[in-house]
Amino acid sequence: MSLSTQEGYGGITHKDQKRVVTLFSDVSSTANPNQVLGQVQSELASTLENLPQGVRYEWTGEQEEQADAIAFLSNAFLIALFLISFILISQFNSVTKPIIVLTSVVMSISGVLYGLVIFQMPFVIIMTGIGIISLAGVVVNNAIVLIDYVDVVKSKYPEKSTYDVLIMAGSTRFRPVVLTAITTTLGLVPLAIGFNIDFFTFTNNPIEFFTNINEYLYWGGEQAAWWSPMAVAVIVGLIFALHLH
Repeated sequence: MSLSTQEGYGGITHKDQKRVVTLFSDVSSTANPNQVLGQVQSELASTLENLPQGVRYEWTGEQEEQADAIAFLSNAFLIALFLISFILISQFNSVTKPIIVLTSVVMSISGVLYGLVIFQMPFVIIMTGIGIISLAGVVVNNAIVLIDYVDVVKSKYPEKSTYDVLIMAGSTRFRPVVLTAITTTLGLVPLAIGFNIDFFTFTNNPIEFFTNINEYLYWGGEQAAWWSPMAVAVIVGLIFALHLH
C-alpha cells in the first residue's frame, strides 16, 4: 500500500469562505481523550508556532464541545448560587448566614475533587458538573435546617452563650441532617457502582427474569460509565459536607 499527496478541487472545503483542512482521529475506548489531546498538543507545539503567515489553527471536535459544556455549566452554577443567595438573604434578612450556607457548598466541591482523586476517576465535564450543581441543592438544604434551628434555640434561650446554642441545635438537628445524607448516598450507590436491573423483563416476564437472572442482573455497561461520575461526585461531596456540618 502506498500513500501520495495530490491536488484536487473537489476535495477543497471552505468555512466562512476560507479554505479549511480538517485532521481528525478516533481515540481508543480505554484512553482518556483529554490526556491524548495533551500529548498531541505537546508534539505539535513547535510546528504550530511556525505556521506560515495567514494560516491559523483551532482545536475543535470534542475539545470544542467540552469548552462549550464548561461555559454552560459554569454559568448554570453561578446562576444557581445567585438565586440561592438571593432567597437566603431575603428569608434570613442577613448576609452572614447565607455566606455560611454557601461556604458549605464550596467545601463540598473540594470534597468532590478529593473523591475523584481517591477513586482515581477523571473529571467528566458534563456529568461531574451536573453532580456538583445538584449537590449544591442538597448541601444547602442541610445547612438551612441547621442554621434555622440555631435561630430558634437562640430566641428560646437568650441567656445561653453562642457555643451552647450551637451544641443544642447541632445535637437536635443531627438526625435529620444525617438521614438526608444517608438516604441520598444510598440511593446513588447503584449508579456509582454500575448496578443494572432489566425492569422491563422483570415486570413483564418474571419467570424469564429469575430463570436467567445473570443476564438481566449485571454490573457495568455504557450507562454505568455515563452516570457513575455524577453519582460519585454527589456521594463524596455530600459525605464531606456532612463531616463539616
